[in-house]
Amino acid sequence: MHGGGSTGTAGARHARRLALALALTATYMVAEVVGGLVTGSLALLADAAHMLTDVGGLALALLAIRFAAREPTSVRTFGYLRMEVLAAMANAVVLLMLTVYILYEAYQRFLSPPEVLSGPMLLVAAIGLVVNLASMFLLKGGSSESLNVKGAYFEVLSDMLGSIGVIVAALLMMWKGWSLADPLIGAGIGLFIVPRTWSLLSQVIHILMQGTPPNIDLPTVEDRLMSVPGVLGVHDLHVWTVTSNFDVMTCHLLVTDLALSRETIRAARRIMRDDFGVQHTTIQIDDEALKAEEAELHV
Repeated sequence: MHGGGSTGTAGARHARRLALALALTATYMVAEVVGGLVTGSLALLADAAHMLTDVGGLALALLAIRFAAREPTSVRTFGYLRMEVLAAMANAVVLLMLTVYILYEAYQRFLSPPEVLSGPMLLVAAIGLVVNLASMFLLKGGSSESLNVKGAYFEVLSDMLGSIGVIVAALLMMWKGWSLADPLIGAGIGLFIVPRTWSLLSQVIHILMQGTPPNIDLPTVEDRLMSVPGVLGVHDLHVWTVTSNFDVMTCHLLVTDLALSRETIRAARRIMRDDFGVQHTTIQIDDEALKAEEAELHV
């Protein structure tokens, strides 16, 4: 088992910022519902529904961090570290579903533009923009370290875009009387979310499929391991990601002298740590006889 909880994971380091972003988002969501009901703005009410999914996403992110902090067991030897990745996947799926909803609503409003109080609508959206920018500032640093925080950051980013869209629509309705501004801008927001969400989902799927981390080039790893004195070959080399900033490597090294196994393992671990940032390694040392025996077992 990989001992010790995961309180030091990238997501856990930003738990406090996630909690603050959750509080800001939930508070503004309530204000937006009230504003939508008072002004009769379907745009604000739809954005409030959008905010509701973000509240759920941020709460899910915090829940994932709590689960990830649990100690490993004999059944789950890596503990609950993958909860971060699963939470990020859930966030990505929700965002894609939300995009479909936004495009549907934009279509409905294009057919029948709603009449709203554009002045109060503008005020509520402006407050929302400030809240979203504050939440983005809280989460931006962690979004480059943790997929979980990255998913939450994208949800807040999509909210920020929603606020900007509502502001622009309100201004166009106030100054130009253009009622179609709301559905057209809504559709643009929905389409803008898609590539970023797809990128996040692709990263999550790559991790769940135990793909090689993007920063690791396996031929380079093999070349560096082959440079260790006494190493004749490298086989069964695998590098994958358990959760954000937690990569794992396993391999077999074919050596000339089993008596030098300790020195060989130390050198290989040092290469993986210093050159590739991989701290968790499992290295099996083989000679020609052991390799032949292993080949027979796999026949």
